Formats: sequence, C-alpha cells, structure tokens
Amino acid sequence: MIFITAKFQIKPEDADRWPEIAGAFTRATRAEPGCLWFDWSRSVDDPNEYVLVEAFRDGEAGAAHVNSAHFKQAQQDLPPHLRSTPRIVSQTIEQDDWSELGELAVK
Repeated sequence: MIFITAKFQIKPEDADRWPEIAGAFTRATRAEPGCLWFDWSRSVDDPNEYVLVEAFRDGEAGAAHVNSAHFKQAQQDLPPHLRSTPRIVSQTIEQDDWSELGELAVK
C-alpha cells in the first residue's frame, strides 16, 4: 500500500471550520475504490495544525486519486485556507492494514 501522512498548517481564522472546508474532498476520496483510509486529526499542541493519515491500495489507486476531479478541485479550494505548503511523508509498504502495537497490548 501507499501510506501517507501530511501536516497542514491552517489559517487561524479557518482552523475550526477545516473539517467542513475539506469535507467534500474527504468524502469523495473515501469513496474511491482504492482508498483504504483517509483520516484527519487535529493537533493537541497546535490548534491550527491538522494531520492527514491516508492509505491507498497501490500505486494505481494513488495515481487515480491524484488524477481525480475532486483532487484537482481540492488543489483550487484548499490552498487559500493554508498558512503554508503541507508537509508530507509518503511510503510504499508491504502491508494492507494497520498492525497491532504489541508493546501496548490490551489483555
């Protein structure tokens, strides 16, 4: 799978509304056949930072995502609400779901 984590610095005046601002893009991406997950979290240290954790089945699914109409629309709609260019880590890994964190196993 392609596993991606991206950090978004949102303009302070838009931070509380970010889930709504990114809502259509989020829903459309989650509906893609190759999307495994697409989840936003808000930083507990910086209220203007959101972290996106996303995964796609494979390179073909990732390519379909970045070539989709909703991705192209997000390229127009989202940047006006950002303070800076998002930072990203993207890796292809040999698994297709989350693994358990054995060091914190719940018994």
